[in-house]
Amino acid sequence: MNALLILIVLASVLAWLRWRRSSRVLFGLAVLLLLATGCGPLPSWLLAHLQAEVATDVPIVWGQRNAIVLLGAGTVRAGDAGAVEASLFAYGRISKAAMLYRACRQAPRDCKIEVSGGDARGLGQSEAAIYALDLQRLGVDPADVLLEPRSMNTWQNAQFSGPLLKAYGADRVLLVSSGFHLRRGMLYFSHFGIHATPVRADYVSGVASWEPLSYNFAMADMALHEYAGIARYRWYNAMGWNVEATRPGAL
Repeated sequence: MNALLILIVLASVLAWLRWRRSSRVLFGLAVLLLLATGCGPLPSWLLAHLQAEVATDVPIVWGQRNAIVLLGAGTVRAGDAGAVEASLFAYGRISKAAMLYRACRQAPRDCKIEVSGGDARGLGQSEAAIYALDLQRLGVDPADVLLEPRSMNTWQNAQFSGPLLKAYGADRVLLVSSGFHLRRGMLYFSHFGIHATPVRADYVSGVASWEPLSYNFAMADMALHEYAGIARYRWYNAMGWNVEATRPGAL
């Protein structure tokens, strides 16, 4: 974590300047931050607050025309010359979208899966195209898959999904993503006038440990990325830097 590194660097500088008391305080704070993060309490707390609103699954009430929006979670290349595949976090989202699609069709209702995600890593294939193939392998009719292959981030996921959902005429939108990502995703989709129901594909937390674990640092970094995105959105809104919000119901 950057904060930990900054504390250690500042403490070292102060020690070099012989400001020993201040240096000891900063080193103490660095140790506390190291233990709070690496041993699990801090990432667990951060992630619990991010996922609080979606921790409990709620029954889905289907409309007449339902759109399941599947947000991308990256792609990877298997080896130096292997095929491009969905990333680790993507498979839970893909599976959840397919499950919702089957439930919708059994209702029975009209249903589409909109897969949103471009080629952010520059691997030559968009997330949307790769995920669509996985959905087909899980039994989703290719005719019921809408592709949005341009977006490079969550903001663009929301921005570029609007026209597709409007063209389809969706009266019910489900937003599928990882639990830690849905709070920011819902914020962005609401900005573009898309009223969606959040559906989490997974739930993550820190791991309690007597010794610092790299996993907990990764979870803390992931959570802080989400909080930073939410703070940036609110700051940009206050400064008038975001594009004008779409009127609710104008989808």
